[in-house]
Formats: sequence, C-alpha cells, structure tokens
Amino acid sequence: MANFFQEIEIPNQKRSPNLPPFPAVLVPNPEVSSPPSLADCITAVESQKPYLESLLHKTGAILFRGFPLSTASDFDNMVESFGFADQPYTGGAASRTHVVGRVYTANESPSDQRIPYHHEMAYSPEFPMKLFFFCEVEPASGGETPIVLSHVVYERMKEKHPEFVARLEEEGLLYSRVIGEEDDTSSAIGRGWKSTFSTNDKEVAEQRAAKLGMKLEWIEDGSARLTVGPAPATKHDKLRDRKIWFNSMVTSYTINGSEKFDPTKSVMFGNGDLLPGDIVYDCLQIMVEESAIIPWQNGDVLLVDNLAVLHARNLFTPPRRVLAALCK
Repeated sequence: MANFFQEIEIPNQKRSPNLPPFPAVLVPNPEVSSPPSLADCITAVESQKPYLESLLHKTGAILFRGFPLSTASDFDNMVESFGFADQPYTGGAASRTHVVGRVYTANESPSDQRIPYHHEMAYSPEFPMKLFFFCEVEPASGGETPIVLSHVVYERMKEKHPEFVARLEEEGLLYSRVIGEEDDTSSAIGRGWKSTFSTNDKEVAEQRAAKLGMKLEWIEDGSARLTVGPAPATKHDKLRDRKIWFNSMVTSYTINGSEKFDPTKSVMFGNGDLLPGDIVYDCLQIMVEESAIIPWQNGDVLLVDNLAVLHARNLFTPPRRVLAALCK
C-alpha cells in the first residue's frame, strides 16, 4: 500500500542543525486518496503505524493537518486507531472536563493566562508517554501550543548552568502546592483534590496519593497541601540514548496561582532549598528560543512524545477549543 501520509514543510517549524524539521507535518497524500474520508484515515493509521511511530521517534512530535476530523468523536476514533493504552489523569493538576471516550478538554484556565513549558505529569511516577491534542475550534488569535525538544533544553542548560543541573540530577525536585476541595478554573493548576483523586473521601484520597508518591496534609478550610517528591528533574531517554530535561520546574515556578499559592515555593531543590529564580527564568528563555510555535487550524491533531518534548500554551483571544487525550 502506498503511504497515505505525505510529509511536508510549513512555516514556523523549528529548523536546527543536525535535526529534522520539528514537528514533522503530515497531510493526506493526494495520489492515494483525495479527499480522504475519516474511515480512510483510521485505516491508514492502523496499517501504517510502524511508519508513524518511526517518524515520532525521529522527530518527537507530528502535526496531522488537512484530515477530515471535525468533532470530538472523530478525534476519539483517531486516538483509538493508534492502539495506545489509556492513561488516567489521577494526580494531574489541570482542570479538565470529560468530553467523549478518551477525550478531555485541555487545560481550562482563562485565555489571559499563559501556561509555561512542561512535560505532562513529570512529577508523577505514572506519567503519560504520548499526548494527543485536537483543534476543534481554532483561536481567534494566539492560543498556540508551543513545543520544544527536551534534550536540547538539557544540553543548553548543562552548558550554561552546569552546577545547577548537577545539583538537580543529584537531589531532584520537590513540588508543593495547596489545592482546594473543588476545581478552580481561574488557575492553570487549579484542580481540586476531589477531582485529582476521583473521590470525596479524604482517606481514599490519601491512599491514592500515596500510591503515586504524593502526600496530602489537610487544612481546616477543607483544602490540602499536596507534596510530591523529590522527583527526578532529568531522565535518560533509553530509546534515543540521550539525556533529557524532564520536569515541571518552569511551570510550577512561573505560573499564575491562587491567593494560597506562592509559585516560588511550589518547586524546590530536593532538600527543600529554594531555587535561584534567575536560573529558572534562564531556562524559560532557552525553551522560548528553541520552541516551534505553529498556529492551530481547525481539525489539526498534534501527537507528542511526552518523554522527548515539552509543551506550553500561549495567551489567546476566544473562541478556542483544544481537546486532549493521554496515553501510556
């Protein structure tokens, strides 16, 4: 069977020496099916999965553009066609709403809040390996999902701040934040403990937190302090044989929080010492410099290898509706 997918280059891809264009961009091959149906797309993913996985391994992310996806159900069917196991969002920090099947809304925080770069659930021992994003309604303006290769961030951070990186690799990172009973959609990390651990029972929440290496300490107003770690700040990507930056340091330190939330104390060295803010912001600047920022179009699907790539969200003018699915 001829390849249903055609790789193209578009503006805003990141082009770096010795690396392929990032992300890879696939469109329907006009010589195979024009215009393709959703069924054609599903069949092609199932039959050409080795090619797609090889491309993802090489590039870290794939943008599917021009395929006939318009609804959450269409997106759910495409995610299913890859055959990856579902990853529960237990322990996650963002407010999300279930839409259909394996599909949830992406972070529901306000459009005037930027979500800094992070690996999804990097603080948890059970993090997703693959992320799917789907643009159901493209933003009026802004709202891109910037992505950056984590091994590039690691290499630049190690070159510029070797002592800091060495300490992170030795101690890891300690995460701590106060979470309410209910979700707070005014914050990008405003998920309440009831949603986080899928229970109204404090004892059950404690047990589920403990399984993820997390600790809950209850506060009189019904909220809780959630502490995680120390968790690794870097990893060795065995499949690609390279060191990677793998943490939520920049997000935790620079994100807007509630009145109960002090970002500078939400992530620390593994021994509890505060991080040097200037180096955290240096790291953020490196991520910005190395990122690919491609405007969303209706029907776009972005597949991200969560081990290889960090992602973020830019400010936007509504409407915007981007959906997500997390996979093992």
